[in-house]
Parts: sequence; structure tokens; C-alpha cells
Amino acid sequence: MVDEKIVLSPSEIYEKEFKIDARGYRPQEVDNYLDIIIRDYTEFMTIIRSQEKEIHELTEDNTRLQNEIRKLKNILETQESSGGRSANVSNIDLLRRISQLEKIVYGKND
Repeated sequence: MVDEKIVLSPSEIYEKEFKIDARGYRPQEVDNYLDIIIRDYTEFMTIIRSQEKEIHELTEDNTRLQNEIRKLKNILETQESSGGRSANVSNIDLLRRISQLEKIVYGKND
């Protein structure tokens, strides 16, 4: 997707040679080339902003999920310390939920 919108590579920009008229470079050719560079830079900036936004959202999700894991582990520890048969059933459910959350947070797809 990114490659489709970006026309010039850094080496193409570096190696570009303009034809010279009697008075120097052809202004229209230079202007057209600079327009292409401007479009590429605009696209780069759009991509960078989009990726920064995605990074921010993923960081927030990661933090939220890690906090939820800590909370569930605390609940599990509390129930284990209180003992009892009903606590064992809840512990199994909590362990499954913690396992699922860890898979989401740490990307473990076993």
C-alpha cells in the first residue's frame, strides 16, 4: 500500500539530472519534479502520523490488559488464600481468563 503512493526512491532523487537550456535548468521540469517530491513527503508524513497513532493505541491497550491481568491475579491470590470448594471453581475460570489475556498481550497463540 505504501509503495503504490510513493513515486520516488531516495536514490532516484539523488541521481536525478535535469536538462540544461541556454539559461540553465528548465524551470518547468524542476517544478514538476519538486511537485512529485512534495507529494511523497506528504504521503510519508501521513504514514508516520498514522503509525504513531496506532502505536499510541496499542500501548494503551497493552497497559490496560496488563492492569487487568494484575487485577485478576490479585483476585486469584485472594481466593486461594481464603480456600474453599467454590473458590476452586472460580480459580479455574480466572486462570483461563488470565491465560487468554496473556495470549492477547504477549501475542502467544498456542
